[in-house]
This record gives sequence, structure tokens and C-alpha cells, in this order.
Amino acid sequence: MTQPEENVSKLSQNGWLNTYQHYLAEFVYGAIDGTVTTFAVVAGSAGAGLESSVIIILGFANLIADGFSMSVGSYLSNKSELENFKKHERIEHKEIEHSPEEEREEVRKIYRQKGFEGELLEKVVNTITADKDRWVDVMMKEELEMMKQLKSPFAMGLVTFISFISVGIIPLFIYVLDYLAADPLNHLFETSISMTFLAFFGIGFLKSIVNQTGKLKSIGETLFLGAAAALLAYYTGDILEKLF
Repeated sequence: MTQPEENVSKLSQNGWLNTYQHYLAEFVYGAIDGTVTTFAVVAGSAGAGLESSVIIILGFANLIADGFSMSVGSYLSNKSELENFKKHERIEHKEIEHSPEEEREEVRKIYRQKGFEGELLEKVVNTITADKDRWVDVMMKEELEMMKQLKSPFAMGLVTFISFISVGIIPLFIYVLDYLAADPLNHLFETSISMTFLAFFGIGFLKSIVNQTGKLKSIGETLFLGAAAALLAYYTGDILEKLF
């Protein structure tokens, strides 16, 4: 493979990696919310001594409603961000069209502050302003500090919903099995805790990849978050059950 072909291959791989990381991040945070909220429902219901059928109803109602709500929020947030970028991009195009000299001076000022001077500075300015799309791109990044997102708002919302449901169902799984089984199963809440612990462990590992942080730290933080939510929900359910 020649050098140019190698460079193109690397750029292509980096593009796929960046896209993968974007969606992985959305998947991880959707999974965290799904698991925490569902496990909190399970823990609270267990603390109140509710039956498996009731826990399943509450759990799935929470899972679907919160999953949909979070996915819609993700979609609207990313859509709003993209629309805001496009609005300012149109404004920059108009400013370049109607006030090119003022916009050239802004480019010159930006790169002078970066240390460019004299003939080199003029070459940089001429190169950038020779192409309007490149010119607008520079102004968006350097002047407005805005980066165009490559993520599809719909895809982000869909990934959020899928991760919320697919991982968030884990704390409920043993209760579904108990409901379907011919003979009652034992230690339901303890089994749910174990399965949720494994889910949080996996989510924490993925979160360390997304945030590029230490794996043990990320896993520990995720486990702590889940444990705190479970304890609060469990004892809230236990106290309310005794009061009412």
C-alpha cells in the first residue's frame, strides 16, 4: 500500500472510530440511566415487600416511559444543537458574502494571535479565504468556537432508547423468570442484585473507554452510583411500607 493510500485508510478508520465512540457514549449513558432507575424500582418494591407481578408491572412501566422520555430528550437536544450550528453557519456565509474584507481581517487577527506574522500570515489568510466553505469552517471553529456534530439526532435518540431498555431490563429479568416458572424461585432480590452488579461492571468498563479514564475508577464510580440508588430506594420502600 502506498503512503497516500495508507493515509486515506487511517483517516477512514479514524472516522469510523469517532462515529463508534459517539454512539458508544450515548449507549453507555442510556444504559446507566436505564439500569439505575429500574434497579431503584426493584429495590424500592423489594423493600416494600411487593410481589413479583407488581414489581414487573412497575419496572416495565418505568422502563418504557423513562426510556422513551430520555430518548426523546436526547433527540431534541442533538437536533437543537445541529439547528443552532446551521443557523450560525448561514450567518457566517452571509457575512462573508456582504463584508468580505471585514471577515478577512477577522481571519488575519485570529492567526496573528496564534503567532503567524508577515508573509506567512498573508499566505494563511489567502489560503483560507480562497474557499468559502473552508473560510466559514474556520470562522465557526475559531471565532464562534462551534464544532459541527456528525451525529444523527434520530440515531442518538434510538441508541439511547435501545440501551436504556436492553440493559435496564437486567434487574427485572429474574422476576420475569419467577413469574413464568412453574415453581417459585428463591432469593429473587439477591439474584437481581448480582445481575445488576455485573451490568454495572460492564457499563463502568465501557464508560472508561468513552471517557478515557482508569477502568477501576470508572467501574467503581458506576457501582457506587447504582448501590447508592438501590439503598435509597430500598429503605424508602421499607419505611413507607411500615408507615402505610
